[in-house]
Amino acid sequence: MTDRHKTIKNCAAVILAAGQSSRLGQPKQLLKYQNKTLLQHAIDTAKQSVQSVIVVLGSNADAIQKETDSAEMQVVINDDWQSGMASAIRCGILALDNVIDSVVLMVCDQPFVTPDLLNSLIEKQKETNKPIIASQYGDTIGTPALFHKQFFAELMDLSGDTGAKKIMMRHSDFLATVSFPQGSIDIDTINDYETLGN
Repeated sequence: MTDRHKTIKNCAAVILAAGQSSRLGQPKQLLKYQNKTLLQHAIDTAKQSVQSVIVVLGSNADAIQKETDSAEMQVVINDDWQSGMASAIRCGILALDNVIDSVVLMVCDQPFVTPDLLNSLIEKQKETNKPIIASQYGDTIGTPALFHKQFFAELMDLSGDTGAKKIMMRHSDFLATVSFPQGSIDIDTINDYETLGN
């Protein structure tokens, strides 16, 4: 495997929003932040940076979809959402158009993701030719993260509650990062949400 000549042309975003939000006790996708739901905030952010946007829903899909502006994006329902994060990633990859040569995996509960951050992932890929570009916060890496299509098969092979970080760690030689200090702020509990403010 080589990381040369992997400059991307057509990038999509897959927003992973199929979970049950069990620790929160209500769908985090519908929590309001800056007069939008967290999911709509993620969608609107992604639309400014990539060619297409796919949203993967699962638990509470009907209720969430009713509260979401579906213009210029595709909704995919993950019927296997209870099996964990990997099934949502698989649904998103399967829904990609053939012209897409890279994907940015996002979650809806990182409220400080901006178009500038997503653009920086894409620009870092073009600067380095690395096929994986991850966000770095604290002493870890994670989403949003960009993957060249050479890793689509490995993303499809993930299972259970394993996320894409496993692939990042396995292929660290093919990885570059961008700094995202606020990436560690996500919404898992009511206290997290109250701390966030509106």
